[in-house]
Amino acid sequence: MFVTGLLAPLVALGVVPIVLMSSVGVPAWASFGGWMLLCIVLVLLDVLLAADPRAVSVTRRVPARARLGEPVMTSVAVQNIGTRTLRGWLRDAWQPTAGAPLTRESLSIPPGERRRMQIPLLPRRRGELASEFVVLRSRGPLGIAGRQAQHDARGALRVLPAFTSRKHLPSRLARLRELDGNTSIQVRGQGTEFDSLREYVRGDDIRSIDWRATARAGTTMLRTWRPERDRQVVIVIDTGRTAAARVGDSTRLDAALEASLLLAALATRAGDHVHLLMYDRVARARVTGVDGAALLPALTDAMAPVHARLVDTDWAGAFAAVRSLTTRPSLVVVLTAQDAAESARGFLGAFPDASRATTVLVGSVTDEAIGELAKKRDSRADVYLAAAAEQTLRDAQVVADAIRRAGGEAIAADPESLPPRIADRYLELKAAGRL
Repeated sequence: MFVTGLLAPLVALGVVPIVLMSSVGVPAWASFGGWMLLCIVLVLLDVLLAADPRAVSVTRRVPARARLGEPVMTSVAVQNIGTRTLRGWLRDAWQPTAGAPLTRESLSIPPGERRRMQIPLLPRRRGELASEFVVLRSRGPLGIAGRQAQHDARGALRVLPAFTSRKHLPSRLARLRELDGNTSIQVRGQGTEFDSLREYVRGDDIRSIDWRATARAGTTMLRTWRPERDRQVVIVIDTGRTAAARVGDSTRLDAALEASLLLAALATRAGDHVHLLMYDRVARARVTGVDGAALLPALTDAMAPVHARLVDTDWAGAFAAVRSLTTRPSLVVVLTAQDAAESARGFLGAFPDASRATTVLVGSVTDEAIGELAKKRDSRADVYLAAAAEQTLRDAQVVADAIRRAGGEAIAADPESLPPRIADRYLELKAAGRL
């Protein structure tokens, strides 16, 4: 059972009869006891007259998936299978990060009828969100008390990454289409794929003339080329302790997910094959062998439940897992946070040997606040903070230089700029015939 807020005013109202009875000689304790007894009787009567909240059937309707930060509508249907009208409130027990409203839904259901309540959600956390039960409160006719029951009706919602970086996709796809059109004329050499034949025009590279086709056609014919397709793009996301650091309103891992989704969407449109590996001590997620329109749903579904672990990443195991995904010429994109020489030793020691056939690109998320701290000199405390910030920036530069000496490429940017910069570098590699 439960009592409502009307019980307190009802008890306070007892002051009036106590004063009146005291004026005619009745002891105050007797008046108070009689009033409290009356209140208890009214509460029990209200509870007995309330509809049974257990005599209901509860079902729910929850979408399987939703994107982080986007509103989603769920519903709970309650059917009254009792003999009394059920009046009261419903509470859907979603966890706080689901963004369910704090208010309780009021309901009034006659016997044999069903009502459906809409429960809007605004997810604030990626992963699996669940509501294990629904609580129903049935108030009595007096409105001072009632009955309460809990119904097990599980609902689950998988919250996918927001993919806010998709706003950069149209401009990069336009550049990709332009690249496909221009390189047919301008690009020639290793790392390109034969496209078609066309007539020679003044200014074309004479090395592309196809003499056999020229003999057959009776006019000078030229071979055209386009960026090679069916290349391998392997995305490795570090889910170790460095990925748990917050940068702005999110974590480094969230920024890495945005960069990987933008790159995957671009690469699959370019005709390349994308593999995903999320790794710390073990593989937390792996997507391989999926192409076309099914790629992005598979990636977001695999990324959704993965969160950073407070452990050091086993980079030897991570790069060994990369080699197990593909042995063909590929672009390996490692999204991690290697900004300290001491913690980057394991990463640099296991760094794969880059070759002409394999390009290793390391993307790191930086914090703009560190650069701002390095510029302040207003007080003594600011000077010390600036010195620490300068040291942090210097350490990050040392690690980036070490990556370049090992044959890789390093890109460091804030969470907003990192996804388009990696996508731009991918397009540059395609245009240069290195992928």
